Amino acid sequence: MNWISTCMVVAVVLARGMTAVSAADWTQFRGPGGLGISSDQGVPTSWSATENIVWKAELPGPGASCPITLKDKVFVTCYSGYGLEAAQGEQENLVRHLLCLKRSDGDVIWHKKIEPTLPEHKYQGEGSYHGYAASTPVTDGERLYVFFGKSGVFCFDLDGEQLWRADVGDRKSGWGSGCSPLLYKDVVIINASVESGSLIALDKATGEEAWRTKGIGSAWNTPMLVPGKERTELVVSVQNHVVSLNPDSGEEFWRAEGVHRYVCPSVVFHEDIVYAIGGGHTSLAVRIGGSGDVSKSHGLWRLNKGANVSSPVYYERHLYWTRDGSTACCQDPATGELVYEERLPGAGRVWSSPVLADGKLYYVSQHKGTFVVAANPKFELLAHNVIEDDESRTNASPIVSNGELLIRTDRNLYCIGNK
Repeated sequence: MNWISTCMVVAVVLARGMTAVSAADWTQFRGPGGLGISSDQGVPTSWSATENIVWKAELPGPGASCPITLKDKVFVTCYSGYGLEAAQGEQENLVRHLLCLKRSDGDVIWHKKIEPTLPEHKYQGEGSYHGYAASTPVTDGERLYVFFGKSGVFCFDLDGEQLWRADVGDRKSGWGSGCSPLLYKDVVIINASVESGSLIALDKATGEEAWRTKGIGSAWNTPMLVPGKERTELVVSVQNHVVSLNPDSGEEFWRAEGVHRYVCPSVVFHEDIVYAIGGGHTSLAVRIGGSGDVSKSHGLWRLNKGANVSSPVYYERHLYWTRDGSTACCQDPATGELVYEERLPGAGRVWSSPVLADGKLYYVSQHKGTFVVAANPKFELLAHNVIEDDESRTNASPIVSNGELLIRTDRNLYCIGNK
């Protein structure tokens, strides 16, 4: 087993708190270790509205959150009643939804409706990209944890019974709240940058606060657990800095010069190096394991090009991401040099994060379907897949489960497999 495989295994175990889950499960944002990589084989390359659709489930409303899977269940969040279009409806009618579907056919097992804490941020069409269901749930195999911004963090059992709710702040942003919960040992970690400018750890069993770190500003990304040789670090990219914390206490290990703007993409890592992109014009690498300001001692390179929203994938000595909405980039992680920059033809905006499976990268655009690109340093577009009868927006990243893709739009959840 190589170093990155070992790190992924350790990160998954740490994140899930030692709870047994299947290797085929996709239980958090960006899957095992939060790296956007699946080990599944035979994942489909091509599909349409009539080809390779295993099942389709109509959703009660839109959302930018990704589905997750656990054995025979799929969990996904949505919202309805307000904000479906610019200035549509009244905030008093806003409802959040948490659905549990059968993994085999998409039938609804249970459906919870959650009332919001109002007022929420005003919906302004394309100016409110996240909507009101942007955070991907996470499960430890026993409980389900869901984050709805200023409405709080909710814990449910797998039958949909609410066990607790925790408040992490009452502030709001015109861009909404977009960070997903992260599990570590006995806590669930929440990036409440919007709600309270904090990173907060809550006890998984009770919802009581275990620790809080302030000064988390303009960060719309999910933190990453990075297992080093001597310690595990909790790394988050905030405005101006990449910050590493002790996940057991929230105390800061180090910080390095980061993105000098708001940050949406989550970091990724390989061995002991963290890669951060953001602000639309910055990418950088920094080595973990330091103390204090490590900008000069551990900073490896910076490039004045980067993604604005989409998180990267590290695979076989290359980084893959999109910039300017629809330009696929391949980057040398040793130097930061771009190996290629290629437009995804007719893609429009791509704000979801790519996933990698079976040697292929899957880039999902907002309105123009999914682009499948070979995961190698020579650009090769393998397929462009459009579900012709669904013109609704897609801001969610795809997930991989048992050799199949699950892709949600604002209207439907699709299971895509080789039929």
